[in-house]
Amino acid sequence: MKTLYLRIVLTTIAVMVFSSLLAFILANVYYQYSLKPYNDQKLTRMAKDIASFYESNRGVDQQAYLQHISKLGYQIYVVDSTRHETFYGREFRNQRLEKSAVKQVLDGKMYHGIANFPSQVFVTGFFDNVLANTIGVPLKGESNKQQALFIRPDIQLQFGEMRIFFSIILLLMIVLSILFVLISTRYLVKPIVKLTEATKQVAKGKYNVELYVKRRDEIGALASHFSEMAKSLEQLEEMRQEFVSNVSHEIQSPLASIQGFSKTLRSAHLSDKQRNEYLSIIEEESRRMSSLSKQLLTLASLDKESEHIDKSTFDVAAQIKQVLFMTEWSWREKELAIEMDLPSTMISGDQKLLHQVWTNLITNSVKFTEEGGTLSLRVGMEDTHCHVEFQDTGIGMSKESLPHIFNRFYKEDKARSRTEGSSGLGLAIVKQIVKMHGGSIHVESEKGKGSTFHVYLPKM
Repeated sequence: MKTLYLRIVLTTIAVMVFSSLLAFILANVYYQYSLKPYNDQKLTRMAKDIASFYESNRGVDQQAYLQHISKLGYQIYVVDSTRHETFYGREFRNQRLEKSAVKQVLDGKMYHGIANFPSQVFVTGFFDNVLANTIGVPLKGESNKQQALFIRPDIQLQFGEMRIFFSIILLLMIVLSILFVLISTRYLVKPIVKLTEATKQVAKGKYNVELYVKRRDEIGALASHFSEMAKSLEQLEEMRQEFVSNVSHEIQSPLASIQGFSKTLRSAHLSDKQRNEYLSIIEEESRRMSSLSKQLLTLASLDKESEHIDKSTFDVAAQIKQVLFMTEWSWREKELAIEMDLPSTMISGDQKLLHQVWTNLITNSVKFTEEGGTLSLRVGMEDTHCHVEFQDTGIGMSKESLPHIFNRFYKEDKARSRTEGSSGLGLAIVKQIVKMHGGSIHVESEKGKGSTFHVYLPKM
């Protein structure tokens, strides 16, 4: 399997090779269509100047003169009508030249071998050291003998050192580019390798993963988000384990009671009063298990369908009065005083779910308020929100408990909660429903002085 490091290196090198070839082809095309005509014209003027200077100075030795010109960086070929030919300067790689070209120049016409040189894909014509790739001009030799002079630049002589220089530069660029690609790619891939190892650790259930990637780019952001995700997964795993433990405990307790008292009922030495008492306990524990299962199903349903609520416009004050009426037996049994400030208030929400919220809050307040206490209910509008307040004079809660009371299965006093039949899920359900409506809930409480729950819901 190819690693990401190897893929990036090979891809980068392939791009470098491809771009170099493409650049060479484009440069060659540019030469063929732009520079070659210009080069032809420039060399034509040079050839005319050489011929004109010689013809204007008849006392000059032709061979010495042309030999001197060749040493300046040119390759020269001179031929006359008798096919007597002389070469000056470096030898041509290919000395083949069409007879028609020689005849053309001997007849007094120009020969543009550079401009008419066949275009090639990978070899730039400027560097092709062949006799056909020259400029031909007529030349009046000694005794006015008609000659043809063909000339082209001696690339090796004119650009010898520069070619070596640029070749070294090109070679160093290639070698250093590959070297830097290897180094820089390792730097780029290293955080991803760390992420891969961290992913393997998370897959094994080891969420305590620290990624020290000090980069302000996408990879750095990815590493940061991954660390946050790992912490979230760790918290979720802890919550899951705690949840399973709590559920097991909540179910195990009533099951143990039911099992124990069922065995006791088999005894033949129990009075009718004892039997009825044990049967009542079994019934009560069964009711606790039924309530727990219903609340768990409610939470599971809320978690699954958090986006789907059936909204309608209704009077929330009237709904709270209805819930208060339905729970009348519980607060009258404790002789609680009820204070209400519930003016008609229209909101948009899911009536069924919000009915569960008010039921849970009122039941909770009644449960933890001593006999003769007071329960106050208020509803009012605050800008764009509806404010619902439930205040009681119950046992209250400690400051340490307040941040946790909406957690599932949280109980401040586990012993008292058991006698009160609390599962620790009621407030978690309340918070989830309020959150689904885009609202918020918080509590103010003091140990021994009661609690006040504030619910804020959008009006519409």
